[in-house]
Parts: sequence; C-alpha cells; structure tokens
Amino acid sequence: PYEKTSPTEQLRILRRLNAAEAFETFLQTKFVGQKRFSLEGGESVIALMDRILGAAAEDGLDEVCIGMPHRGRLNVLANLAGKSYGQIFREFEGKQDPGSVQGSGDVKYHLGTEGEFTTESGKKTGVYLAANPSHLEAVNPVLEGIVRAKQDRINLPGDTFSVLPVLVHGDAAFAGQGVVAETLNLSQLRGYRTGGTIHIIINNQVGFTTSPTQSRSSVYCTDVARMVQAPIFHVNGDDPEACVRVAELAYEFRKDFKKDVVIDMVCYRRRGHNEGDDPSMTQPLMYDLIESKRSVRKLYTESLIGRGDISIEDAEDALRDYQRQLEQVFTETKAALKDPDSDAGLNRPRAQEQDDASEGSSFTSAISKETLELIGDAFVETPEDFTVHHKLNQLMERRREMTRTGDIDWAMGELIAVGSLLLEGIPVRLSGQDSRRGTFVQRHAVLTDKATAREWGPIQHLSDDQAKLWIYDSLLSEFAAMGFEYGYSVERPDALVIWEAQFGDFTNGAQIIVDEFISSSEQKWGQRSSVVLLLPHGYEGQGPDHSSARIERFLGLCAEENLVVAYPSTPASFFHLLRRQAHARPRKPLIVFTPKGMLRHKAATSEPDDFTSGVFEPVLADSGESCPDAENVDLVLLASSKLVHDLVDQRTKREDERVAVLAMEQLYPCPGEELAALLRRYPDATVRWVQNEPRNQGAWPFMAMNLSHSLSRHDESRPIGVVSRPASASPATGSAKVHAAEQEDLFAAAFER
Repeated sequence: PYEKTSPTEQLRILRRLNAAEAFETFLQTKFVGQKRFSLEGGESVIALMDRILGAAAEDGLDEVCIGMPHRGRLNVLANLAGKSYGQIFREFEGKQDPGSVQGSGDVKYHLGTEGEFTTESGKKTGVYLAANPSHLEAVNPVLEGIVRAKQDRINLPGDTFSVLPVLVHGDAAFAGQGVVAETLNLSQLRGYRTGGTIHIIINNQVGFTTSPTQSRSSVYCTDVARMVQAPIFHVNGDDPEACVRVAELAYEFRKDFKKDVVIDMVCYRRRGHNEGDDPSMTQPLMYDLIESKRSVRKLYTESLIGRGDISIEDAEDALRDYQRQLEQVFTETKAALKDPDSDAGLNRPRAQEQDDASEGSSFTSAISKETLELIGDAFVETPEDFTVHHKLNQLMERRREMTRTGDIDWAMGELIAVGSLLLEGIPVRLSGQDSRRGTFVQRHAVLTDKATAREWGPIQHLSDDQAKLWIYDSLLSEFAAMGFEYGYSVERPDALVIWEAQFGDFTNGAQIIVDEFISSSEQKWGQRSSVVLLLPHGYEGQGPDHSSARIERFLGLCAEENLVVAYPSTPASFFHLLRRQAHARPRKPLIVFTPKGMLRHKAATSEPDDFTSGVFEPVLADSGESCPDAENVDLVLLASSKLVHDLVDQRTKREDERVAVLAMEQLYPCPGEELAALLRRYPDATVRWVQNEPRNQGAWPFMAMNLSHSLSRHDESRPIGVVSRPASASPATGSAKVHAAEQEDLFAAAFER
C-alpha cells in the first residue's frame, strides 16, 4: 500500500530541490548565456536520483554507475557525484589545470568523475559518472560494459549484482536513437547482463527545437522499452514526492527481478536547448506557459505549507537553507578562482590509474615449449562423457600435433596467445557475431557436445589457477556490442578485451564508438583503453561488402600515437602482437585487420620455434626458399597479410630473382626505423607500396603522406611508388571474374620494370 511521505523525507526532498535550484540559479547569474544545458524545469530528477543512490548505499551496493547526456550533467556532478563547485566553475572560467585532462580536453558538460555518495545516516556507496560525447545515447553500451567489468572483478556468486547501472536519457533521444534498442537487447544476454538498469528519462518534451509530434511515431517516448517488457513509470516532474516514490519502486523492482526498469519523468525545459537559444521562436505557446510557471522548489514548498505538512517556520528554514546553499556556491567558487591550485584536476577513475605504471622490460612475448604443448594437449583432453562432433575430431588432433611438428595455422596461433595469457593470470574476454565457432569455421574455442549440446572450452581448463576466459557469441549488433567491449576494457586494465566483427566492413555500424571513444577518449578525457578490434579484411572476390574493413578510415584517425593499427601476415606475428597488447603500458586500442582466405593458406603458417622465441616485428624481412640475394634486388615490394604470400607466389611463378617482398605487419605507429633498416639492404632498388584496395582507400592515402617522412627521419629518402586498383567509390567489384582480372593486372604492375 502507498505510504504517505514522512516529514523527514519531505524535508530531504526539499533540501535536494534547494541544492538543484541554487546551483542553476548561480550559473544563470554568473555565466549568462554560456552553454550549460541546465536542469531547470527538471530539478526533481536530483531528488529522484538521490533516493536511488540512498537506497543503494543502505543496501551496501559497491557502486552506482551513471551514464547520461549533457542535460543536467553539471547538476548531477555537483549534487550527487561529489564534484566540487570550485572545479566545475574553474572549467567555466577556462582556468582548470591544464594537467587535469590529458591532451586537448573536452567541454565541461561531457566530463565524468568518480566520487562517493553518503546518506544522512552515514552509509556510503561509490558514484561513477562516465564521460560522454554529444552523441547522446552512445554512452549506453559503454556504461553497461564498465558495469559488467566492475561486477566481473568483484566476482560475487550467482545473481548478485553489487554495481547498479543508471542511464539518464532525453525523451527525443530515447525514442530516436537505435542504440537504445540495441542496448536494451543486451540486458538479459549472458555475456552482457548487469542485473538490470534503471533508466531515467528527463522528458522535457522538446528535442533540440523539435516537438514530439515530429520526432517520434510512438505514443510514448518510452515505447521502445516494451520490447523487453520493462515496467515503465510515468511521473509528473512537478510532483517531487511522486518522483521519489517511483524511484523507490524502480529500485526495488531492479533489486528483486534483476531486469531493466524505466522512469519517464514528464517535465519541461525552462530555457532553450542551450542557454543562448530563444525557445519561443519554435514553441511559442509552450514557452508562454513556462514563462509564468513557478519552479518546482517553490511549488513544492507551497504545497507542503498548504497541506499542513510543514509549518511556516519550517518553510522559512528551507528558504534559509536555499539561500545558504546559494551563498556556498558563490563562496567556494570565489575561493577556487583565487587559488588555481586548489582541488585541481578531475577525480580520475581508479582503474585508469593503473595505466600510469609501466610493465618494465621484463616482459617477453615468447612462451616456453612446455606451455605451447600444454595448450595443444587441451584440445584432445575433453571430458570422458563429452562427444566431440565428428567433423571436429580430426581438427582437435591436428591442433595438438601442430604444437609439436609445426604448420600452426592462424586460429591456433590466436588460441595459443589467449591460452598463454590465461596461464599468466591475464583474463581474456572475446565477443562478436559467431565468435566462439568463428565466422569462417576456424576458431572452435568452445566445443558443443554432439549428443547433449553441453559446452566445453579447451583452453578454459589449462590449469587450476589460470585466469578466466569469457567468450561469447554476441547479438547481431555492432554499435552496442563494440561500445560494451570498449567500456569493459576501460574498467579492466588487467584484461585483454577483444571485439570481433563478422566481416570487417560491419564496423561501419559502430563508427560512432570508433570516432568518439576508441580513437579520441585519451585526448579528450585522459581515458585509456586497450580494446582490440579484430576486423576480417581481404580482397578475395566476395563483393564490396565482404572485402574492406576500411583501413583508410582507421589510419585517418591516427595521430599522437592514439592507436596501434596492424595487418599481420603470419600466425606467429599475430600471436606476439596479442601478447604484447595484453602487457603494454600505457594502454592503446589495437586495430587488427585479420584474414579470411589466409586462415587455411598453406604458406601462412608458423613453426613452434616462432612461438618460443622472438617478439612482434612491425616489418618482416624477406625470407623463405625463394628469397633473393640482397645484392641482386632491384625492386622492393611492400605489402601486408595475404598479399605478401600472393606476391611471393608470383615471384616464384615468374622466376624473378631480383624482387624482395617485405611484410608491413604494423601500419601505425609507422615503423620508419625498422623499415629503413631493411631497405638499406637494397640500396639501389625501386620501392613500391602494393595493396589490393583502390588507390583512394586502404593504407596508401595515409602512407603517401607519412611513410616517406618517417623514413627520412632515419636517413632513408628514396621515393615510394604505389600499385593498387584504380580509385573507386565502391570498395570492390561484385564479380568474381572481374576480381580475378584485376588481380592479374595488379601483379603485372607490381613486377613491371
């Protein structure tokens, strides 16, 4: 039954409204016209979220993690996340410590923090507010990944979810952004569950300048949440007691059922989209009403007096509290601006601090012969009552044999890397569409019992004290799925986190995550990630949509050593690359263009010695039976991945003993020093870059601008030509015959003198 709000709770609500309004009043007075995306009209959300945080603290939850857009963010930072007024206002004045944010920084209403929330009874819970760009709902899967990583680290038994995700939305974005539906679809999947998310919609009924009738076809902005049968509470933002009651219901629902729940707080936006806008130009009738409307704080105070719930003296105390809070903001801000060293810097998430420590020089990516053979044995040591599919029996035996006699293929090289990391205590998480089996039927990291459908992961059982391996087939999503893994990697510096595209070009669907988070988060927020993107890439006559992972787009984002971009040509090279990535500090995202046809290419195999010795080499020297004598070479071809093997095959067919083929395993950071050292072996040779992609795509546009400069810094200055398909709007032809003809033309041009 509904219980009347207690006087104690009423006064707490009033104090929360006082704090929320005092903050906005100060900003409007001190920084007239500056963008801040105020909460005015929706102040009840502070009381609502205060109740959720209070309940979490009382229940002993470890942390509440919040993802939200810019509307109301500064108010949440100040009044719920514990960020000081001084730091916030130094950012308005442009006087924040330049060292507080690495790189170029970001606008004040995108920044995150980590703090602590304390109830009046002294109970505490952590508060994490994720940094978020202006792509409003893009933070949703990122926040869920952060929460899942925190929960996996805590590792409580069963369905115990001691970290609570809270996502705050605008009404127009919740209805309009597809990533909302993708993230809701994650909520009950075993690879992505976080025990239910509380969604709070600040429904101010205007999206930028667009009215609801023009911004959605559904009756309610929340209708998309019906797809997961989430309870949806619609509540009046002018009734703060009702908002707090709904917050309690939502919290209890999540606690009991561990599923998503939605609060639709219907309110208004007192000012325009930002404080420089005039909303009466586009919503004149609405803003005529808003202009004469008293704030929720004033309405609530009047309501409490009118109902006899508080006395005139209580109301006067509340007014004095409001004035005191307003004065506190002025005082703290004045002091902070006078003392630029006080409270400098953002409260940096603890997980990020681990990046400041170097792993040192003791790490080696090579492994012992015993470790290699142990991993090979795991594929034949299935439980006695486990029936391996008849089509896989031979493969499992062959994998064991590979670790002894050689010809280790791409999939096995990858599994050796993962298994060896697990044995060293480094957890690995791999997800993607069809990733457990592998899109190209190559991985088989998880076996399914033919008779019972029971699952068995060979490298999940290498030793009793190994780290955990999580490997999941994801939902058919790129945007949310990649965002989740990025968020997971941010929070787990100790883990190797991998997202795999079914085909590399499918990363197009997650371009916002690449642009706004993976490539730039270190510069904007000092937020590092070591997420790995595996993107199958290669021109094999499969048409424009199954050829290109858009190498040019990733390289176009590269600067200031923000990414590592690799295109390896051998399983051993891939093995060393993954192991280096797991140990490297400071962390950087790794983009790997992985093969398709080369997965079973006889030339693209490695020997056991390649795993028990050596390191990742960004450029591989010419080697093998057909390798020419250096003094005879008059032409050097630079290529990557399968094309390296194709060019070597062509050299053999043409009996051309004057061509050297160098494998560019790493594209960025550009390996100028390593390449220059190899080119000096061929002082009089012509150098050509060879790629399958059209000239305006692939690595060439980047290399054309950067490679010669990088080489010149190491005293190597000869010109570099290019062999490629002609510039094209489409990545590849859809005709297998045309593809074959293009390949012949490419090889002819590559070897032409």
